[in-house]
Amino acid sequence: MNLDFTEDEIARYSRHILLPEVGGIGQAKLRQAKVLLVGAGGLGSPLLLYLAAAGVGTIGLIDDDVVELSNLQRQVAHNMASLGTPKVESAAAAARALNPSVRVVGHRARLAADNVLDLIAGYDIVCDGTDNFPTRFLLSDACVIGQRTLVSAAVLRFEGQLSVFKPHAGAGCPCYRCLFPAPPPEGMVPSCGEAGVFGAVTGVMGTLQATEVLKEIVGIGDTLAGRLLIWDALATRFRTVRLPRDPHCPSCGPEGYPDLSHHNDIAAPVCAV
Repeated sequence: MNLDFTEDEIARYSRHILLPEVGGIGQAKLRQAKVLLVGAGGLGSPLLLYLAAAGVGTIGLIDDDVVELSNLQRQVAHNMASLGTPKVESAAAAARALNPSVRVVGHRARLAADNVLDLIAGYDIVCDGTDNFPTRFLLSDACVIGQRTLVSAAVLRFEGQLSVFKPHAGAGCPCYRCLFPAPPPEGMVPSCGEAGVFGAVTGVMGTLQATEVLKEIVGIGDTLAGRLLIWDALATRFRTVRLPRDPHCPSCGPEGYPDLSHHNDIAAPVCAV
């Protein structure tokens, strides 16, 4: 591991390096890490900016949308000058302006069964910041097959949820389908575009998502794998519930294996929150 840092890097990351839990070795791990963000919206914006600020070496962004005025209530990586610009370009520019040493790779595309495995193969950790179930389940199944850690956050109205899914790490680590075996019937769970979302809630959850990503990279603290963090912003209440691994899970169970052919009829829009 390369522990050589420039004077600028030492100055930029000094508050990390001072932490005994991080230090120079942890900062070097961040510099080597490759993280894919699925969605450059309300969750992806703070997530991207904090990963870039922390010095994560390579950050991938996939989103097929352009910046609209309604995005600016919560998607803080974009601004008025970004209107009509592809989100991957606008967000990448914001990250590079914050930390020019970080490599940001934009993928303006839709996820599909025929491209998702190749896409995640280039990254160590995958982050889900989307707002639709087809993308979430496709991404989960692909991460099980590719043995990639999935850090997943979700928001709606005044509530947020967060967990880490890495069934390849052991028996105590469930996958997303252990929590939700199948998508709910269409129309049962509204999107943020239908039910609304309090803008700052996405900022809090995206920042918490970034914290878990950094912990996973450096290897510190207690992982959220096997636990679900739930935040009720109106009540100012956090709680954590246990997520057991489903022994009959169709994706990560001993007799199950995710079949991406089930997703062949989907060219899933990223639909960032």
